[in-house]
Amino acid sequence: MEGLDTVINWKLLWSTFVLLFVAELGDKTQLAVICTSASSDCPRTVFLGAALALVTVTLLGTLAGQVISRFVSPNILRKGAAGLFVLMGVLMFFDKI
Repeated sequence: MEGLDTVINWKLLWSTFVLLFVAELGDKTQLAVICTSASSDCPRTVFLGAALALVTVTLLGTLAGQVISRFVSPNILRKGAAGLFVLMGVLMFFDKI
């Protein structure tokens, strides 16, 4: 049986964790969870629902990244994601979404 160190790239795991943790602080997902939890008597249920949603979205992103990376270079993916992020920010700024 393989050891855990040969199955998991620990540096990649922690860099991904830190990147996403910092990126998610204060974002609309966290604010939505705060509002939902504040208006509910079931914080554990809110936590479980939010955790399940984030795990599912992350799974979809991971699978999509694997498929898309077969056809598009990581550099183009990064630039495309950055462009979409800016576009969404502009649309949100002008109350279009």
